Amino acid sequence: MNYVKITIMFRGKSKPPYFIGSQLRGALGYALKKVTCINPSYSCEGCFAASNCLYHEFYEEKNSFHKYRFDFELGKEYYDFNLYLFDSACSKLPYVVSALHMMLTQIGVGKEREIHKDFIMFINDVECFADGKLSLPKDFIKKLQIDGFRPDITLKFSTPLRIKKENRFVRGDELELVGIINSIYQRQMKLLVREHKKFPYEIKGDIVSKELKFVELTRQSNRQKTTMNMGGIMGKIKIKNLNKECYEVLKVGELIGVGKQTVFGLGKIKVIPNKGGESE
Repeated sequence: MNYVKITIMFRGKSKPPYFIGSQLRGALGYALKKVTCINPSYSCEGCFAASNCLYHEFYEEKNSFHKYRFDFELGKEYYDFNLYLFDSACSKLPYVVSALHMMLTQIGVGKEREIHKDFIMFINDVECFADGKLSLPKDFIKKLQIDGFRPDITLKFSTPLRIKKENRFVRGDELELVGIINSIYQRQMKLLVREHKKFPYEIKGDIVSKELKFVELTRQSNRQKTTMNMGGIMGKIKIKNLNKECYEVLKVGELIGVGKQTVFGLGKIKVIPNKGGESE
């Protein structure tokens, strides 16, 4: 899995909202359209350039897995977030960075459209914005490397996980390893534009404890003029006796997210090795 990580940090006049995903995605979309749109009508409907437009790919394509996601912690005192690009979207980094720069310095963030000139930006943990100038690294596409194998882990859900079982969202105790593994694997296949197929290995691992809660979360959709539910599971589960194939899928999930609405920052997981559970 190829990826690029963009990191941005800045402080505003007021504290960011508890959940910044909707705000960031909306602001980036507005800026990205300004950066990429070449249609004089500025309309996506019936656009001659839609098949080659990054904005259309990220925001207008229906029933598709978008090749990016926001990543952050909930409830921080200042803005500190990552934006990941995956697979073919990695080559579009210059457009995305230009849009982020425009979002911060010209369009603004939040209801007050606050402009930010003083911010930190990194590409794959290398600073790329200094003295008011952007500079991109020459080789910016990274490939996910999974080193080692830990059969005993704690899996932490840092932002709400929205995952379905029997066509309804799981709300806590019924969360199973098979659902998590299959969700990550199918998302990975879609991002790589590969055919749908079942996970080809045995799903092996024992959930020995759960500390989970369902967190209610909503966002305002300006496009649909409605409030949308984005609640999901947060907390952690302890897993023992994982096989290597499942461990590697969970590590992929750390990068690409799990479940629904990952582009907004939902489904953020962390694989934490338990003491004494390492195997090479």
